[in-house]
Amino acid sequence: MLGGTGENKGSKVSRDESFDREPGLRAALAYEVIYGKPVRELFAGLYEEMEQDVAKRAKLLSYRKREFIPNAMSRLSILLLK
Repeated sequence: MLGGTGENKGSKVSRDESFDREPGLRAALAYEVIYGKPVRELFAGLYEEMEQDVAKRAKLLSYRKREFIPNAMSRLSILLLK
């Protein structure tokens, strides 16, 4: 079901098309079916923004993991040696 209850479905679609709002997952998947193009192509700008955000977050988490493991290992070895 594209749209929702209570509000005119056409107005929601219009706002999605004019980028006044981001559609929900169900609507985005419906657009994929309707237009025959993947969601990542239909919302390419948003996809690229998310791709950059995820890459930054992964880099941060990777850095934290590298910093955490040596400290945790050294603490563990200290505990085991006592």
